[in-house]
Amino acid sequence: MHILRFDKSYRNLRRYRQIVGILIKYGFAEIVDRMNLAVYLQLGRRIFKRGAESVKRLSPAERIRLAFEDLGPTFIKLGQVLSTRSFLIPAELVEQLTKLQDEVRPLPFERIEPYVEKELGAAIEERFSRFQREAIASASLAQAHRATTLDGDEVVVKIQRPDVARMIATDLDILADLARLMDKYIPESRQFDPQGIVRELVQNAKRELDFVEEGRNIEIFARNFARFPHVYVPKVYWDYTTEKILTTEFIDGIKISDIERLRQADCDLVFLSRVGAQFILKQIFEDGFFHADPHPGNLFICGGDTIVPVDFGMMGRLDASLMEEVSDLLIGAVRKDADLIIRVLINLGSLDEDRDVRMLRADISSFIDRYYAIPLKQINMRVIVADVLGLMSKHELRTPSNLLLLMKAMGTYEDLARKLNPDFEIFSLARPYVRKLMLRRLDPGNLAYEGIKTLRDLYDLLKVGPRELTLLLRKIKRGQFAIELQDRGLQNLMSEIDRSSNRIAFSLIIAALIVGSSLILRSDIGPFLFGYPLFGLLGYLFAGILGIWLVIAILRSGRL
Repeated sequence: MHILRFDKSYRNLRRYRQIVGILIKYGFAEIVDRMNLAVYLQLGRRIFKRGAESVKRLSPAERIRLAFEDLGPTFIKLGQVLSTRSFLIPAELVEQLTKLQDEVRPLPFERIEPYVEKELGAAIEERFSRFQREAIASASLAQAHRATTLDGDEVVVKIQRPDVARMIATDLDILADLARLMDKYIPESRQFDPQGIVRELVQNAKRELDFVEEGRNIEIFARNFARFPHVYVPKVYWDYTTEKILTTEFIDGIKISDIERLRQADCDLVFLSRVGAQFILKQIFEDGFFHADPHPGNLFICGGDTIVPVDFGMMGRLDASLMEEVSDLLIGAVRKDADLIIRVLINLGSLDEDRDVRMLRADISSFIDRYYAIPLKQINMRVIVADVLGLMSKHELRTPSNLLLLMKAMGTYEDLARKLNPDFEIFSLARPYVRKLMLRRLDPGNLAYEGIKTLRDLYDLLKVGPRELTLLLRKIKRGQFAIELQDRGLQNLMSEIDRSSNRIAFSLIIAALIVGSSLILRSDIGPFLFGYPLFGLLGYLFAGILGIWLVIAILRSGRL
């Protein structure tokens, strides 16, 4: 057990050094200093923390993107999570994060072959009549190869890269530490909720690394759209699927963003835009289970009129209560009822009940009035989402992660639909789905179920409440009732005091070395070098090195 811990700690140390080195390379030495990460660097790099000359002309947002790409798959996924937080981070950074390239050179077949055979429990030629050696697609987590089963079915074999799971686990451990350090040493980062972002990243990574779960997502999606015309979901081949290998039906289609090829194939682009809208609206308002990564490479058109989604690693889920809150938000917007919207925000945990909501109510009313005056065809979903998120950022409102994924997916789908049909507008198509959702809430069966739930909650409160109140009164009577207060600003102050005291101690050591060396020089105690006592000269040399190091550290901190 101890050996395993040591191995993990050693891997983390090496990775820490890589991460800190890349941060410095892209000009983030100040952050390294503020988070006390320089201890992971070798002595020379601790003193001379210089970024690459080529990145100095780039903007901070561009440097963050390049650093994430250099740091590998975990940080690319982190960038994707951050890109959904456009209400928290600057627009320029969101734009750069959406450009993150998750494309890497595929591993050679010689390295993949034994890995596939181990996972499938047989030689490749025993499971497939043909297996293409060259990858047809490659990303940081996996690469895909085309193959033919022994039954003659054309399939795509998605293969997880060897050791990528262990590398991501190491990175997630480190990111959890970094998020904690950011929260502690960089107070201005707290509005971004670094620890919450890392928790979400951990959940996403676990889901995306489990190809069996992705296969289940595909089957759930296929059941949801079994009776829906013009949408086809590829088949999963479970006999060729493991936790690290996913085999699905090969789809020979046209990317939904390739407008020229769609026109050449005589596809009705207006029809496809309407089908695409119904495709996303059904996922949200009927199923509560939606494709959260609908970029153009994940949607194909087959047969001229059928949408085929692929890559189901990132899915969003809306439970019944969240769907009800979404419908209440829509009702509030339609009725111009700012108070209903505020109540929903409180229910979502976005807003404290004791918060002064007067400014928020005024901003919500202004937002609704602004969009009521615009014709539906001129309303852009992505602009609405950006405005909503900006409003939430202004009032420091928190948002459930699945709701963020939903808003991002809606904006992406609308962008794709408008490329197919410039006159496309989603709101008229959404009305029947919203009406159906509202009628479902008023169904007698649902109302009865909600009534029973409320009675059970009331019963539990009456059952447990008196006992909890008695325990509280006993604690107060015995003087055991305590309130813990934490001033997070003090943590930063304590860190500064600790750093200053370390520098004072360092200065005292240097002074002691100088005084001691001077006494040795005056005593003429051997051995001698150039006629001077050797130990006195060494003391001066060591004091000089430490003094230069201290001066550089003070200059780099900008607090001379």
